[in-house]
Amino acid sequence: MLYSRLAVTFPQRDRKEQHTMVTSTTLRHQLIDRAVRQAPDGAAGVPATSVLRWRQLARQLCPVIGDAGFMALYLRSLHVARHQYDWLPRHEALPAEAAFAQLDQALQAHDAASAGHASTALLRIFIDTLILLIGELLTTSILREAWGDDVENHAGTELP
Repeated sequence: MLYSRLAVTFPQRDRKEQHTMVTSTTLRHQLIDRAVRQAPDGAAGVPATSVLRWRQLARQLCPVIGDAGFMALYLRSLHVARHQYDWLPRHEALPAEAAFAQLDQALQAHDAASAGHASTALLRIFIDTLILLIGELLTTSILREAWGDDVENHAGTELP
């Protein structure tokens, strides 16, 4: 009898957890979309804004996971993103600035819409993977520190 009550309870809890996860993921992806598309002062266009976002993220993350850890995660994200955007750069571990220069070149070679989609996909993969490694709370804190006010949801809701 206890078992059957648990079977009824768990699906309700799972649906709520799935809804929370979907909401959190959706908000995070919206945040990334905004971060790529809203050029802060000094950045012009998707490639420049994207590279700026990567620099900001690296500046906050490297003290936490190290330069090698950052590049390993970045390269893995590039590998996964290339399944959809095969024109993204292919390279081995490089210093972050050299890797970002190659990303900038690849993004500049495409129209703003394609560059925006690829850049957003790359950041989503990176950040979603980072969450699996260090958790959502720490990742969100790092994003807020790296991207500042651009992380806010201007609809009045903040990333959980």
